[in-house]
Amino acid sequence: MTRIRIGVQLHPQHTTWESFAGAVRQAEALGCDTIWNWDHFFPLYGDPQGPHFEGWTQLSAMAAITTRAEVGCLVTCNSYRNPALLANMAKTVDHISGGRLILGIGAGWFERDYKEYGYEFGTAPDRLRALKAALPIITQRWELDVPKPLRPIPILVGGGGEKVTLRLTAQYASIWHGFGDPAVVQHKHNVLDDWCAQLGRDPATIERSVSPSKGANLDAFLEVGTTHFIFGMGEPWDFGPVEDALKWRAGK
Repeated sequence: MTRIRIGVQLHPQHTTWESFAGAVRQAEALGCDTIWNWDHFFPLYGDPQGPHFEGWTQLSAMAAITTRAEVGCLVTCNSYRNPALLANMAKTVDHISGGRLILGIGAGWFERDYKEYGYEFGTAPDRLRALKAALPIITQRWELDVPKPLRPIPILVGGGGEKVTLRLTAQYASIWHGFGDPAVVQHKHNVLDDWCAQLGRDPATIERSVSPSKGANLDAFLEVGTTHFIFGMGEPWDFGPVEDALKWRAGK
């Protein structure tokens, strides 16, 4: 039987820590398999000057207040942290969580974060080259640092770039995360499978995840190989679509 996973991405903006923590606990109590935040410094919608929390310090707390669900940033912006430091941060959260961290990572895209925090935004190819350079450093540090992670930390790569991002997914990732309708996602799966074939990787070892839009036909995504569904939400927290997805999964 196909293993279907249901997750939530809780947006760390326009909220308080108390409210966010309550949503994290509710997501785990409902039976979500994965609970995510994101890695930005400013709101992505609503009042651009509204409240916002930093992703990795918040993620550490998320790990501490949960006991079963896997946790991660969907996704970490590679450019914001030295890769060796990020590896150490991930290892630390892995231990705090008891081995439940997923390292979600991508090349980055939100220009305001870069400009206001003094990072070089550069071009998309620049950021992709930086991601390509970082991934082997991260995996090497997990072999060298003491203590080692409690488990081989799964890497989720987010993004649909067919020449670089999906190749890096085939090289390093346990999970690929994308967006789009089932036809778009199926095309990306095919490209990823082709990269796996070129690199000698079994494509079945890469879980396929998506952030479905409201009212999406989950069966249509399942038919094209998507098995991990991550529902995004901000405050006020509406878990209705997540509860519907959990019921849908129970009927499979």
